[in-house]
Amino acid sequence: MTLDVAWLLPWLDRFLWALARVSGLCLLAPVFGASVIPMRVRLGVVVVLSLVLAPLAHAAPPDVLSAAGMLGLAGQLAIGAATGFVLKLVFDAVQFGGGLVGQSMSLGFAEVVDPQAGGSANVLGQFYLVLVTLLFLAMDGHLRLIALLADSFGSLPPGGPALDANGLHAVLAFGVQLFGGAVRVALPAMTSLLVVNIGFAAISRAAPSMNLFAVGFPITVSLGFIALWLSLRSLPGAFEALQGDAWTLMRHLLGG
Repeated sequence: MTLDVAWLLPWLDRFLWALARVSGLCLLAPVFGASVIPMRVRLGVVVVLSLVLAPLAHAAPPDVLSAAGMLGLAGQLAIGAATGFVLKLVFDAVQFGGGLVGQSMSLGFAEVVDPQAGGSANVLGQFYLVLVTLLFLAMDGHLRLIALLADSFGSLPPGGPALDANGLHAVLAFGVQLFGGAVRVALPAMTSLLVVNIGFAAISRAAPSMNLFAVGFPITVSLGFIALWLSLRSLPGAFEALQGDAWTLMRHLLGG
């Protein structure tokens, strides 16, 4: 049995083009690029996805060993990374919103180790992040992301134009969602806690001798948990709205 090198080399080119785009996406995309997942598992996912998507890279890009091919691979890596970064901003916005709720509840000092960021994070921010990650998986977001990546090889074939200035500006402009989305997530609970703080301000004016720190802290935390429980009903809707904007931008980046 002989191995046909003439057949192997084009297939290897397709695999490398798919590997570059998939690697960029899995580098920053939530779930796929989570640092809590062992490196071998993440590498295996990237290789398996590249093998599955390699037949879709049916264009005739330049040779990967040439200078133009190396630049093309870097462009494919940038396209995948930009797509994953857009989706990551949605998760970061929700986590930031949870941190704002924690600050309003006087729980800003409650922090846990964040293995994803390599530092500490607000405990409520981590709680919101776990919730939206489970929502993302329950709504088949990971399968939708793989399908979007597969369709991109038809709408934006390898060897074509990579991420241009307009695409880069759109990604940077989407960074505004990090703050707008955080406010959207945290607004119901923060509004309720603002009313509580206004009530404490009125009590402070009526009874200046009262130790509001000793009385107000447990009341704020208790009412904060109630407001948090009630506001969780709006979390799926806010997350879905943020995801909708992210999917629209990701389709634009991938030529859809």
